Amino acid sequence: MSKLDQTEVLVVGAGPVGMLTALLLTQNGIRTRIMDQESRTAGHSYSCALHPRSIKLLSDAGIAAQAVESGHRIASVGFYEGNARRAEVNLAQLPVDYPFALVLDQSALETLLERKLREAGVKIHWGHRLANVDMKDLGATAIIERLATTGKGYSVPDFEQGVERTLETQADFVIGADGSNSVVRRRLGIRFERTGAPQHFAVYEMEAGSDCGHETKVVLDPAASSALWPMSDTRCRWGFQVNPDDEAKDFPSKDRERMAVIEPPGERDSLHRLRQFLKERAPWFDNPIREVIWTTNVQFEPRLARQFGRNRCWLVGDAAHQTGPVGMQSMNIGFREAVDLVESLTQILRKNAPEDLLRAYDRTHWCEWQRLLGFKAVPPAADKASEWVRQRAVRIASCIPASGADLSALLSQLGIEF
Repeated sequence: MSKLDQTEVLVVGAGPVGMLTALLLTQNGIRTRIMDQESRTAGHSYSCALHPRSIKLLSDAGIAAQAVESGHRIASVGFYEGNARRAEVNLAQLPVDYPFALVLDQSALETLLERKLREAGVKIHWGHRLANVDMKDLGATAIIERLATTGKGYSVPDFEQGVERTLETQADFVIGADGSNSVVRRRLGIRFERTGAPQHFAVYEMEAGSDCGHETKVVLDPAASSALWPMSDTRCRWGFQVNPDDEAKDFPSKDRERMAVIEPPGERDSLHRLRQFLKERAPWFDNPIREVIWTTNVQFEPRLARQFGRNRCWLVGDAAHQTGPVGMQSMNIGFREAVDLVESLTQILRKNAPEDLLRAYDRTHWCEWQRLLGFKAVPPAADKASEWVRQRAVRIASCIPASGADLSALLSQLGIEF
């Protein structure tokens, strides 16, 4: 077994939250190593929406300007049922530096973060998988497998990943930013408890025949939610909640292949199904469909880790929680967790602060998710909210691209107390 140089913090997982965590640690002068079992950043077929507070965090890290230039601004969220527009919230009214949400391809965001890490002298170790972690009083020993892809067969190669080499490294702390199927969380034996029924979505990215605008439109039918996210002036994405017969056993992993063929663009069945969804859920949508770029089915399962870590291993982002996709809250709150965890580790490693800071991190963010996932709206006064809003307050809260004080401020526009 080969030995790697000791590091102060090992970050497992190089998605957006993991990369931001590693970048902030490095900018605070903490020696950091980051690794991911995948071979590269996320594929082109995934987009994300950054909350106003997340854009400010990226600004503090030095990459907001490039992100804003690459993305599409969202100024408001409109709520619909059938043909009727029932309510709206206006992000432009938030008293913040960036009063809008920002939609951009996840691959673009990760490229910006990886470039910033490289400028800071940090290389992402792609194709490295955590096999085990052994916690000790003053650190942790991580066993890492370096993966290699091999092909077998002749006319039609069959590719598979195998372990090329086993490595060992010492770290003062390990951070699990490795998603819903987190290896770090499983090695710690922390339960990932379900907080709601799985949510399945049929997703369509399309090229539209006219301007897609700057508003996210959310359809709240009695038994399903749907959302339209503009991605550029002419490109948008629809996600329709469906009820399939079979549940996926695991949360679908993100596609790392930039040129993945999911379904042939413009295929007749896909276009027919999309039009059927629009007819049933959004009869007001009259933007012509020029092309279905791709379509896929994904599952989201609301879950919360019983704790956010212990001793020398701690969790951030989807490794600790998962919720529905409409408000895109899991990743964005993960950014805030990264900031708080990095601040705690910096105090401990550089200023000899007590490790009780990490227990405070655990309780603070666990309680925030308990409140968000178990949110029960305070009944608003009749003159502040419509009956439609009062009956759907909990669902509305999970569909707004904001958290913390920003979420409270936006809900207050509807007369909802949070």
